[in-house]
Amino acid sequence: MAYSTVTNDPYTTTKPIRRVLSASTLVGDEVVNNAGDNLGKLNEIMIDLPTGRIAYAVLSFGGFLGLGNKLFAIPWSRLSVDEINKRLVLDVPREVLDRAPGFDKDNWPDMADAGWGQQIYSYYGVDPYWDDPKERSR
Repeated sequence: MAYSTVTNDPYTTTKPIRRVLSASTLVGDEVVNNAGDNLGKLNEIMIDLPTGRIAYAVLSFGGFLGLGNKLFAIPWSRLSVDEINKRLVLDVPREVLDRAPGFDKDNWPDMADAGWGQQIYSYYGVDPYWDDPKERSR
């Protein structure tokens, strides 16, 4: 098992960092930003079946007691796993998420719509995984 220095806690520690986790381990986990603001919960992890890559994570944000929550597609590359605190970190201010394009539980987006996918990845300032030359050679 690989060891890594963990610096997201008050004391620098060395602990094993797992490279593989089941999706069900992460679903339901809290999502925070670097300032520690609660941004919601991880609702789903969506897989691109032809490539086997994670297409995006679904973040549930807003509402009260699960009612009225808005869902957001977040590029997986924008999230990091904080194993010590058992949560995910999305490095964006809360205001960015307030203005982000979202969807509701009855109207999920279609990743076959390349324009929609490009809009999401562009909004979060990352290149889409499907533009990776390694993916095109599969």
